[in-house]
Amino acid sequence: MNNTIINELSDNLKIKNEQIISVLELLSEGATIPFIARYRKDKTGALDEETIRIIEEKYQYQVNLSKRKEDITRLIDEKGMLTDEIKKAISSATKLVELEDIYRPFKEKKKTKATEAIKNGLEPLAKIIMKFPVEGSIEIIAKSFVNDKVLNIDKAIEGAKYIIAEKISDDANVRKKIRDNTYNYGIIKSKIKKGAKDDNKIYDMYYEYEERIKYIKPHRILALNRGEKEKILSVSIDYDINRVINFLNRKFIKNEKSFVVDTVKEAIIDSYKRLIAPSIEREIRSELTDIGEKAAIDNFGKNLEALLLTPPMKEVTVLAFDPGFVNGCKIAVIDKNGKYLDSTVVKPFLKGNSQKYIEDSEVIVKNLIEKYKVDIIAIGNGTASRESETFIANLIKKYNLNCKYAIVSEAGASIYSASKEAILEFPDLAVEKRSAVSIGRRLQDPLAELVKIPPSGIGVGLYQHDVSEKKLSENLDFVVSKVVNNVGVNVNTASISILKYISGLTKRTIDKLINYRNENGNFKSRDEIKKILPAKSYEQAIGFLRIVDGTNILDSTSIHPESYNQTINLINYLNLKLSDIGSNVLVDKLNSIDLESSEKELNIEHYTLEDIIKCLKNPKRDPRDEMPQPILKSDILTIDDLSIGMKLQGTVRNVVDFGAFVDIGLHEDGLVHISKITDKYIKHPNEVLSVGDIIDCYVIDINKEKNKVSLSLLK
Repeated sequence: MNNTIINELSDNLKIKNEQIISVLELLSEGATIPFIARYRKDKTGALDEETIRIIEEKYQYQVNLSKRKEDITRLIDEKGMLTDEIKKAISSATKLVELEDIYRPFKEKKKTKATEAIKNGLEPLAKIIMKFPVEGSIEIIAKSFVNDKVLNIDKAIEGAKYIIAEKISDDANVRKKIRDNTYNYGIIKSKIKKGAKDDNKIYDMYYEYEERIKYIKPHRILALNRGEKEKILSVSIDYDINRVINFLNRKFIKNEKSFVVDTVKEAIIDSYKRLIAPSIEREIRSELTDIGEKAAIDNFGKNLEALLLTPPMKEVTVLAFDPGFVNGCKIAVIDKNGKYLDSTVVKPFLKGNSQKYIEDSEVIVKNLIEKYKVDIIAIGNGTASRESETFIANLIKKYNLNCKYAIVSEAGASIYSASKEAILEFPDLAVEKRSAVSIGRRLQDPLAELVKIPPSGIGVGLYQHDVSEKKLSENLDFVVSKVVNNVGVNVNTASISILKYISGLTKRTIDKLINYRNENGNFKSRDEIKKILPAKSYEQAIGFLRIVDGTNILDSTSIHPESYNQTINLINYLNLKLSDIGSNVLVDKLNSIDLESSEKELNIEHYTLEDIIKCLKNPKRDPRDEMPQPILKSDILTIDDLSIGMKLQGTVRNVVDFGAFVDIGLHEDGLVHISKITDKYIKHPNEVLSVGDIIDCYVIDINKEKNKVSLSLLK
């Protein structure tokens, strides 16, 4: 391990070197991030998944940086051009871009105006000019460089200027200074392209737009990028050219009395305009894009985590209602365990339908509700969602049905319905009916259902299609893995889709679990799993695999088998039995236990003891139970029902840089601007709000023409 890198990480993350070393050692031994965060708190000082991941990523970046420093030092040394000054510059570089600036002058260049001039023998002339002679004239000096390739004095001077321009451009210190100043004081501008079509005025705020580069918000960076990509906007960076030229003149003109001053000044202007400015603009635009992408990906991850932690609605029979106009509304009924029972299609919204046709649709749905004793109706939030809500609300009222309804996000349902898993699960169901089943199950167990969809298809981000697909996928997979392992899975009912996120499991080990389950029935104990999984895989995965109604009550908890003996010792220490787990008697005793003395007497490490106690108090604890339950409704709201100042309850559907979209029961979600979330300063709405939050809000603006409502959380 590199101690220098570890010291830097320790300073940046404000944690001890020992914690970083422990994390890196565990990772090198094949431990996964969820396992380390959950079961190796004693070694890491209880670092969470996010910090462990940052350590892994930043250490690898620094290792790559260190290796690149070694490579560049070697390459320059091989050319016989390595000096103490260059060594020091390489050693002190903190970013790859700074290293590449240092290496730039020593790279084998492709054909450029300067390389052609050097090839034609003009490098000595450029060197003479840069000595700023005071006797003679530039024409006299240049005359001796005229040959069959350099046809006249003007061509000789021109070639020398190209060489000087490239030398200036290759100066690492110069590039860093100009890049930093451009970033700090430059302006990013955009304007609408001539002849561009933006029919919906999506980019109208950027038609004549400018902002300091340093202060531009991440979502605006990505909006500009998208507008440019769609050929609607032209985007550029503007910086005070006089400021740069004056800086370059001061740095490179060594003698104002020399007759070559004007020539060098011309080379300086050419160097900046032709070589430095375009290159630095690309670098800054790339850096801004990285900032925008990181913010968008991080925000998407936070929203996804909150959505996946939506609490399951247990023990309810659901009628899933997938809305549609022309092709009708697809209906599926699923029992309390998510098992498919029945399905049909009704078309209450076709143009020209008679009232009788609508009433017939009502009777079909009513009969299904009564036949299967449906508790909740899950209505997809896509096309015809609000019409479907009206239909269902009227149906409940008309027939006095004992059920409620909820609006459910249907993002990605069509992706699942056409997947291999959906085909295997429902080979006899049409694609659209599989989609309805998915919508219904999302109410019963959102996590188990949403893991069947690629995370980027879940639709709780902003500009997710404008960021690096690889970076987005890696981050969202990490988020899903974190949530799945925190919640844990019932190994006897878990799908392949959810098992693939469990710590330590691979396709091969998942196949072993599924095949064993199919051939032998349900697992009765974790010991059974131990027989079929490799030792390392078992160690990493078993704490996250639960066995409900097995032979050992501890197998239904998140206590790792490696701590079973310690758990039994603790229960014996309290004069109780395993059968007392979850009882009030055990909870009372655990609440009054002296942790410090118990640790010593039982020889149990502090974090392990805390975790065991937490599990014994609530063995079937599900972190999702602490999240707000979905809003269930039996009546509808229209924009005509609203008035300024009205108080409403809504569900946060998406949190973005500039605010949050809230489902208050209308066709379109209402927007709470960041300035209306709290009266305190916040950098991002996710400091206050998360997807799935149930909030009270107030109507502050109603635009019936655009069907838009502005909301505020401030009374």
